Amino acid sequence: MRQVAVLGATGSIGGSTLDVIARHPDRFRASVLVANRNTEALAALCERFRPDLAIIADPGMEADLARRLAAAGVRCEVASGAEAVTAAAAGPLCDTVVAAIVGAVGLDSTFAAARAGKRLLLANKESIVMGGALLLEALHQGGGDLIPVDSEHNAIFQCLPGGRPELARAGVRRLVLTASGGPFRGRTRAELGSITPDEACAHPKWSMGRKISVDSATLMNKGLEVIEAHHLFAAPVDRIEVVVHPQSLVHSMVDYVDGSMLAQLGNPDMRTAISCALAWPERIDAGVAPLDLAAHARLDFEKPDLDTFRCLALAFQALRAGGDATTILNAANEIAVDAFLAGTLPFLGIAELVERVLEELPAEPVVDVQTLVERDAAARRSARDVLHRAYC
Repeated sequence: MRQVAVLGATGSIGGSTLDVIARHPDRFRASVLVANRNTEALAALCERFRPDLAIIADPGMEADLARRLAAAGVRCEVASGAEAVTAAAAGPLCDTVVAAIVGAVGLDSTFAAARAGKRLLLANKESIVMGGALLLEALHQGGGDLIPVDSEHNAIFQCLPGGRPELARAGVRRLVLTASGGPFRGRTRAELGSITPDEACAHPKWSMGRKISVDSATLMNKGLEVIEAHHLFAAPVDRIEVVVHPQSLVHSMVDYVDGSMLAQLGNPDMRTAISCALAWPERIDAGVAPLDLAAHARLDFEKPDLDTFRCLALAFQALRAGGDATTILNAANEIAVDAFLAGTLPFLGIAELVERVLEELPAEPVVDVQTLVERDAAARRSARDVLHRAYC
């Protein structure tokens, strides 16, 4: 019986994880549930799953959560704040941690789970984008497992022998990440000048939170995944490619030196990757319908438009720059996306702001987690300054 901490329980990844857990009550138990501010949704999940610990990240909402749980007759420990989340990720109430807190705020808890030797189901890509080498070092020291939950990286994980081998010894020539192209595939820069947040969040295939949906629309999400693939699989940047695949049925591919290419296919449903990560190396029912290839009829692939969707090109640029350039990229993007969703930055301004910040803050060597946090804060200050100067 795996005891699972779901960090980000009320989000889309959290919901899919809990659905898989509910299908296998003899194998998994949701022992810790964490949410940001939504006490109503968290209390409802606690009433259903009866965890040992419920944490609300906002300390100001702890009393409300406790009240709701008492009213529902749920008896579990209640805590709040970032330190409580980090302690739970490393604590004795779980052996498996689903790191699904969006953004840099999930860094501490992800590292804590790695150091504590947990099975880490990584959905918080920002943690590895910011501090990939440090996270892998923490994982090595803790002796746990890291299994990616992003559909693309989970697909690569499944197509490699043994999950995460040394690529050269495994005969791997390149990793090929697929991208749906988002809601604006095929449009020109001129057609993207007046895009609204609601339009950017209307993804044609996946149901996701607003921040991730915007990242998908700009292709920054794919850029972050390129960086993630580099760290997860020790893949040189020139051995990682992106192709646009609008059907979202091929989730990624591995190209081998003998001319073989292995691909992982499936309906666009995160429960497939989550069930794989929870039960690995076994396979279990995830509640996902089997793929009907005849019904879909065709699979299309095309090169991404890096001139129109500059964020993907900027991610490759930051990865090649080395050091903490990817930390700067991620921080600037989070500020830019927040500003776009708030209506203070145009859609095309997201890439422009990120590029300006990368120019103003040259990359520095990655030393430790504290230095990364400081550089992340510096990049956010720079991004807000650029935003104020250029757009406000």
